[in-house]
Amino acid sequence: MQKLHYQPKGYWVGDIMPFGKNGVFYLYDQRDNRNPCPFGEPFGWSLATTTDFVNYQNLGDSIKKGGEQDVDQFIYAGCVFEAEGKGHAFYTGYNRNWEKEGKTSQVLLHAWSDDFKTWHKSSELITLTPQPGYDISDWRDPWVIWNDEKQEYLLILGARLQGPKTEQSGRVVAFTSKDLKNWQFQGDFWVAGKYTMIEMPDLFKIGDWWYLVYTEYSDQSKTRYVMSQSLEGPWITPKDDAFDGRAYYAARTSFDGKRRILFGWVPTKEDNDDLKNFQWAGTFVPHEVYQKADHTLGVKVVDSLWNCFTHPKKIDDFTLSSPYARKEQLLIENTDKTFRFSTTLKFSKDTRDFSIRLMKDKHTGESYDFIFSLVDNRLTFDKTPCYPWYRVMNKGLERPIHLQADREYDLQIIADDTLFTLYIDGTALNVRGYDQLGSGLAIAVSDGTVTCKNNIFSNEGCFPEKW
Repeated sequence: MQKLHYQPKGYWVGDIMPFGKNGVFYLYDQRDNRNPCPFGEPFGWSLATTTDFVNYQNLGDSIKKGGEQDVDQFIYAGCVFEAEGKGHAFYTGYNRNWEKEGKTSQVLLHAWSDDFKTWHKSSELITLTPQPGYDISDWRDPWVIWNDEKQEYLLILGARLQGPKTEQSGRVVAFTSKDLKNWQFQGDFWVAGKYTMIEMPDLFKIGDWWYLVYTEYSDQSKTRYVMSQSLEGPWITPKDDAFDGRAYYAARTSFDGKRRILFGWVPTKEDNDDLKNFQWAGTFVPHEVYQKADHTLGVKVVDSLWNCFTHPKKIDDFTLSSPYARKEQLLIENTDKTFRFSTTLKFSKDTRDFSIRLMKDKHTGESYDFIFSLVDNRLTFDKTPCYPWYRVMNKGLERPIHLQADREYDLQIIADDTLFTLYIDGTALNVRGYDQLGSGLAIAVSDGTVTCKNNIFSNEGCFPEKW
């Protein structure tokens, strides 16, 4: 169980529908009890609120699931927003029994609230069913915004065309409305042309640029984005179009008036085994989203989460040089399972790679490693030594990284039991590591020089009671 990040006791966090207002974030989340496995029992939406992403108020059930034969046997993902004096939720009703019977199993539904805590399902359900030509079992995850230019509501959702799942027909489709009740289908909003399905679309604007965030339904399972200066497109794919790796799923954003936060979850692995596959649902990890100078997006650690650690320990500046082999320096002998570490680092020209080694065993030399390959321009995660092959099922646990020699970069890591999160230069990477290898923290460099200053470590903090 995580000590710091949000995961209610006895549950695993699935898709989160965030809403922000006046400094408070509302997390409408799917809580899976894994009885007897992921997606075993149907779930609705639960609710927790937070202002700092450390302390949460757990408010329990919010929009309750229906019965076994109801259209909302499961309440799948949707969105929450404020309009016309009320809170509104558009969400996906799913019935697995109907899917087995070949019926339309996913439709869009509506609920409303006066306080964002107590919700009322519409007496006349607003059902936006799959349109002709679209798959009747892949029609979900609505997102609603007000289009000021056209003075109308725009609803987008993830869909795919009819046909076998081998066809990569995933797309985002759109409806428009003047009153949130009468909707007109507008067809395809954005077509990627390379995914089986598109999930969890999210649309927001910063300055002159619109951003369409989505999660690809593929073996990579990454949350990505495209950008445009118009809702009409064209939608541009930036060079690095992701925020994190494979182990950060179904992320959506919310703005509380000051911060835009990305709400995604880090999955667990089957049987808590490093070599096994990821499972649906896990632990919530927030990223703060910001716009870079070139208008692309980056992510960084949420300040209040970082600052909940106390009594920071300064580690002396150092330079590690090894022109023809790998060299390592141990920084902390006993980190504990929950800690934060930051450094400002730079490396010399022609350096081949450097790595941050976590949970190192002082006897065997084994550790978990974040490895920066400056030859391949890639950040990866693995165990070192990686023998016998393989030690971690780490497909997708990587990020493109383009770092320049002799330039300083701020690097931050938060370890929370089995969950490790790294930030550098607007990029994040979340991973899981289940083996209790050791407790050392070290930095290594190969065929070059790395200099580290402003090294700060803490394993103490105002950690919350479990929710």
